[in-house]
Amino acid sequence: MNIVNIMWAGGAPYVSVHKVHQQILSQADAEVSVCTWLLQGQGSCCEGGETREWQLSQRLLKGRHFWKLLQPWMRRRFREALKLGNTQVVLLDGLGVSRLVLPVLRQLPDVRAAIIFHGKTRLHAGDVALLKSLRPSQVTLVAVSQTLAKALEQDLGIPVQVLRSALEPTGFRQALLGREAARKALGVQLESAPVLGAVGRLVDSKGFDYLLDAFALARQQRPDLRLVILGEGNQRSLLETRIKNLGLDGVVSLHGHCNGIARLYRAFDWVLIPSRSEGLGLVLQEAVMADVPVLCSNLTVFREQLGDAGFYVPEGDVAAWGQAIVESVNRNAGQVALAQYEALAPEQAWHRFSQTSGRLLSQS
Repeated sequence: MNIVNIMWAGGAPYVSVHKVHQQILSQADAEVSVCTWLLQGQGSCCEGGETREWQLSQRLLKGRHFWKLLQPWMRRRFREALKLGNTQVVLLDGLGVSRLVLPVLRQLPDVRAAIIFHGKTRLHAGDVALLKSLRPSQVTLVAVSQTLAKALEQDLGIPVQVLRSALEPTGFRQALLGREAARKALGVQLESAPVLGAVGRLVDSKGFDYLLDAFALARQQRPDLRLVILGEGNQRSLLETRIKNLGLDGVVSLHGHCNGIARLYRAFDWVLIPSRSEGLGLVLQEAVMADVPVLCSNLTVFREQLGDAGFYVPEGDVAAWGQAIVESVNRNAGQVALAQYEALAPEQAWHRFSQTSGRLLSQS
């Protein structure tokens, strides 16, 4: 079997999406050939397989104005490449990629597709019509959480399969750095003061803007607190200005993106996840699997994973977050981390994910 894994782009902003796809593809049979297409950007994203960089422009992919006239030419190239590669299955990165590729599959009825939805997306009438235009046996819709699957089914009126993303726990934990090594890698002082972490792209949906306000409030009660934010994005300058205006220079670090970020969680006493929205939130899983407790916004998708073991704060509520941060660092972090690990049940979650992924690749 030949599988083509079609991604919108490569690079740091898309690391978590690629991670999910690679976890799915890791369940393919050993004899299966996998090639990852990057429509934009560069990078070797497919472990054990090939990567093809299409280097297509954003304007062509979006198909606006004059560029829409060139999309049939682009789709002919896709069709020829899929036929030449004797492709049986395509794994599609969300709705944007599906808009481009599904019209091609109308002319390739023997190629089956699995569309992986990673988060809530804005659907248009044309999207629903496109998804319904192909036979159900040719296209499978997949969501990375039960919460997301329910929302998509309501919007689409089409069944959506749940494939709650999970990480292979043994390999993940073996790669972790210890507390001292992780702090050294981040340039964090080896001190007794609590070090809080936040991980993700510096974009509005991650909520780091209001987290800084809440952190400033928390420091009024606990002036020894430190905060390290790992990630990069278009809000960097906004966050830098906010740090300066709040007088947080020297106690909040915008570390940027770094390779091997998943190895560094044990540098933190707590991980803060103030997201305004999430399809799943791999950061939550990674922190808990690293034995680091998490404080997160009160999203249904987080409750789906941690249940009663989670510590939840209303999204966007600065005062509540400030107080919750103080209360968290006063708790027994080890006990909280253990309870959250048991609630997440990574070994069982990985077993379910592996079985479902294997079926998806063989049936898609």
